[in-house]
Amino acid sequence: LVPKILIRTIRTARTQAEEREMIQKECAAIRSSFREEDNTYRCRNVAKLLYMHMLGYPAHFGQLECLKLIASQKFTDKRIGYLGAMLLLDERQDVHLLMTNCIKNDLNHSTQYVQGLALCTLGCMGSSEMCRDLAGEVEKLLKTSNSYLRKKAALCAVHVIRKVPELMEMFLPATKNLLNEKNHGNGEGEREQLVPQLVRILKNLIMSGYSPEHDVSGISDPFLQVRILRLLRILGRNDDDSSEAMNDILAQVATNTETSKNVGNAILYETVLTIMDIKSESGLRVLAINILGRFLLNNDKNIRYVALTSLLKTVQTDHNAVQRHRSTIVDCLKDLDVSIKRRAMELSFALVNGNNIRGMMKELLYFLDSCEPEFKADCASGIFLAAEKYAPSKRWHIDTIMRVLTTAGSYVRDDAVPNLIQLITNSVEMHAYTVQRLYKAILGDYSQQPLVQVAAWCIGEYGDLLVSGQCEEEEPIQVTEDEVLDILESVLISNMSTSVTRGYALTAIMKLSTRFTCTVNRIKKVVSIYGSSIDVELQQRAVEYNALFKKYDHMRSALLERMPVMEKVTTNGPTEIVQTNGETEPAPLETKPPPSGPQPTSQVLIPFSIPSITAYSKNGLKIEFTFERSNTNPQCHSDNDTGLHSTELDMTDFVFQAAVPKTFQLQLLSPSSSIVPAFNTGTITQVIKVLNPQKQQLRMRIKLTYNHKGSAMQDLAEVNNFPPQSWQ
Repeated sequence: LVPKILIRTIRTARTQAEEREMIQKECAAIRSSFREEDNTYRCRNVAKLLYMHMLGYPAHFGQLECLKLIASQKFTDKRIGYLGAMLLLDERQDVHLLMTNCIKNDLNHSTQYVQGLALCTLGCMGSSEMCRDLAGEVEKLLKTSNSYLRKKAALCAVHVIRKVPELMEMFLPATKNLLNEKNHGNGEGEREQLVPQLVRILKNLIMSGYSPEHDVSGISDPFLQVRILRLLRILGRNDDDSSEAMNDILAQVATNTETSKNVGNAILYETVLTIMDIKSESGLRVLAINILGRFLLNNDKNIRYVALTSLLKTVQTDHNAVQRHRSTIVDCLKDLDVSIKRRAMELSFALVNGNNIRGMMKELLYFLDSCEPEFKADCASGIFLAAEKYAPSKRWHIDTIMRVLTTAGSYVRDDAVPNLIQLITNSVEMHAYTVQRLYKAILGDYSQQPLVQVAAWCIGEYGDLLVSGQCEEEEPIQVTEDEVLDILESVLISNMSTSVTRGYALTAIMKLSTRFTCTVNRIKKVVSIYGSSIDVELQQRAVEYNALFKKYDHMRSALLERMPVMEKVTTNGPTEIVQTNGETEPAPLETKPPPSGPQPTSQVLIPFSIPSITAYSKNGLKIEFTFERSNTNPQCHSDNDTGLHSTELDMTDFVFQAAVPKTFQLQLLSPSSSIVPAFNTGTITQVIKVLNPQKQQLRMRIKLTYNHKGSAMQDLAEVNNFPPQSWQ
């Protein structure tokens, strides 16, 4: 079959099996023809093989036939042979040794089109050995007077240099001359740092009149403009003089390029990237950000996406300029495209500060309420971090976190509940207001489990304030002790309640035995019932609480008294999260030395032979622990954590927090910095002091928060691989 008939026949196949049968039949005929050394139809057979290769079928048995066609004197044979070589061969094939001589002969051929085929093939699949052997011929063709060959030689030279970088010096003299040519295609091959020449060429392009040969949608040779802009970006990076030389031309391109067509937008985008990557003037950077702001209004979603991505990269260095486009960025949260929506969310959080916190949180809470499930966890975490950093008042902070728990409680991270409990505990003047708001929030709706857990904890702590009606911030509600217990018992029996939530509810009921006066007998009955629960955790709690009532009733009031205000450590600000009787509650970090131990500031820590461990390694961030022991108190160990990361941008506002079981005592000293430098060029170190009087195996939960590439990041991890020497 001739190739056209073969293609038409294959396209008539109605099933994959029928197509395979046709291909196998034709391949058998082609193999037979190759064995018979049929020179007449070799070119046609290789062409058919190439079509089969494009369909995904094996065609490797045609490799040697390609070489035979390349060696032919007929141009039509050479054309198919070289095309086959580019498709069927790669630099790992042994036949390259046979091809080198063929290509060398054709590079010196008298016909420019044969020379062009050889250059294209070498530039496509030439191995490093072939490039070394043939670099001289390519360099000669770069100097030829034929512009057709010079263009192809320039492109081939790029491949040669990529394969064998040390050959670059060979091509520099010839490539310098290419910039002075009127032929647009040859300017792309220049790699020399000749900023003035590149600026002059770019200026001629934007100032030149209409040229049918190079015009695309009214713009003169946009492909060459883009290449020059990319090269200028490389040359101007970290170079003050080069950056200054190109400032004016970049401003001209940014202001004179037509934006009604995608061609102009492509040039503007490359211009913006160049401006932001070199050491440009502040006014020029503002102009670039304004261009990205206009991109956000474009109907093309791809243009909007690249604009948001670029703004996210620059928001840390040009925060005020990006802030001017805040309303447009927030509008992108309503976009139907999920990629645009995610970038808009990340950029919105990067723009939050103390001045706009109320307005931005209003928009982001609305987004949290209406966004797809895959956005809710990240959005909720971002709101928590922003509220913690910029909250204008404690009431606003509490209201915001409660709004998140009400809207997306099932999607929040595990640490949201203890963090909110710690916030509420420290806001003494807001206790009555908070417990009333939480009580109303869970009436008849237990679907948002984190919200129910916080509500149960607060009702247990401040139930007396709830029934007393002492709320001053809003109109108090009238609630009886029995109504409060009804709610908590409903949580206990609800199908939506998890084991953890039931634990919160039972503990809250137990606490109310010291806050309520008329319902103690009812509380005893409830606690007694759950002493035989099939939930082991709930059963254990109930048994212990029953023992309090029966054997240690004189201690009950003291054991269940209200939680004290939790002071944060002033050196680094975190609050430790510990497990107390199975219920997650916040407790202040140990700031005073234990009675039996020396003052932490006077301890002498001596190294001892313990292997270091990697506590965390994710997203380019790595945290390692090394260990020391106090010579005055063997029970006191010091873990030195070191953080470093390998990505291309610094991590800022880095905070490391740690939690240990209740049997340990923990103190975090001040970190050496809050910035983790990029490319592993520096580290943060922080000392963690742990007292382990019971010689138990050390377990630690760590929380990391930081900003990276304009996004607020947060992660939790468990460290369970401490070596025995570190806790024995």
